[in-house]
Amino acid sequence: MISRIDLRGAAFPSEGVDRDLLPRAELDVAAALEKVRPICDDVHHRGTAALIDYAERFDGVRIERVRVPVEAITRALEELDPAVRAALEESIRRARLVHREQRRTDHTVQVVPGGTVTERWVPVDRVGLYVPGGRSVYPSSVIMNVVPAQEAGVGSMAVASPPQADFDGLPHPTILAACALLGVDEVYAAGGAQAVAMFAYGTDECRPATMVTGPGNIWVAAAKRLLKGRIGIDAEAGPTEIAILADHTADPAYVAADLISQAEHDPLAASVLVTDSEDLADAVEKELAAQVAATKHVEDRILPALSGRQSGIVLVDGIEQGLEVVNAYGAEHLEIQTEDAARVAARVRNAGAVFVGPYAPVSLGDYAAGSNHVLPTGGCACHSSGLSVQSFLRGIHVVDYTREALADIAAHVVTLADAEDLPAHGAAVRARFDWKVPDSK
Repeated sequence: MISRIDLRGAAFPSEGVDRDLLPRAELDVAAALEKVRPICDDVHHRGTAALIDYAERFDGVRIERVRVPVEAITRALEELDPAVRAALEESIRRARLVHREQRRTDHTVQVVPGGTVTERWVPVDRVGLYVPGGRSVYPSSVIMNVVPAQEAGVGSMAVASPPQADFDGLPHPTILAACALLGVDEVYAAGGAQAVAMFAYGTDECRPATMVTGPGNIWVAAAKRLLKGRIGIDAEAGPTEIAILADHTADPAYVAADLISQAEHDPLAASVLVTDSEDLADAVEKELAAQVAATKHVEDRILPALSGRQSGIVLVDGIEQGLEVVNAYGAEHLEIQTEDAARVAARVRNAGAVFVGPYAPVSLGDYAAGSNHVLPTGGCACHSSGLSVQSFLRGIHVVDYTREALADIAAHVVTLADAEDLPAHGAAVRARFDWKVPDSK
């Protein structure tokens, strides 16, 4: 069901772990980019009409308009199961607790008397928030997108989620209800690359956005890459992944359950166990067989995910080597199930989010830990962060100098301008004085 990679002994690379040695899905975003280009161009030129055609082509439903009526959003909340509502409200409460503390404050530094530099943190003007809706329904992704944007102070936001044939071409009612709970009434029935293009170019129904955020499939990732620059993006988030670093103290039933929990997202989802215990690996394989047989979504998602090249068990000699492996892998979600898990977790450099110990499964982070589940995938955690309040803020330096403070540094500015052969830069300083700028000291 799941393959093994044995890096013990001489097989462990002496010059560091090459990420190409590790399980990883074949995701050719560049090839997908050429397939989404005509879709994005079509939305650019035909707007709403193109979105309606793509809803019929990709989602199997003919819709009359893309924007969801406000009354449909209100009705979805009124008809929401009370237990689901309570769970969403608690998830929102916890997410606000965490994200509110991420808000940066302006800071002023007096460089010299009369000369200050202030860094102002300013939210983007408008964001498009993408919520997947293919194989599953993700009201949790509404929360993970909207809460940090609200806490950052974004003034205008819109949510897009694919139209559903089972719900008369509207996004899933639980997604609409989550939007209502968060006070978002601008929602569009649009999915995939065409939704990203809608936010980038705008239509007669939807104003263009400054940036687009949210998880999605390879087509969403490709559209983000294509349109980056026209619109800001958070990351090229692709199929989900989990890595678990575990030793002999880990419970194989927990490990197997967590690997399966990510595999049920998508046939391209990655589930990776890194361990120095062959006994644990054997026990996890037995647990996988038993637990998979008792669950749902087996043939269309879980088995293809677990048996694919993106999943596997990696055997190493000790947790030190295990840390090298997971740091090279840069997982979206990384669980640490070892002795002294907190100490080991503190040494992780590359991960979207780290889950410490046996009672912090990824599922907790997906819904109600208070953390954000929109995280970098495909190894991007080596250089990128998950969605947060900072994602929606821009730092602007405000420079405020008096005449005297400028005069004090003018000679150095002129000298550096001349050194770079940009004499007009120096002239811009000289123009402010009726006397010759003194030589730099």
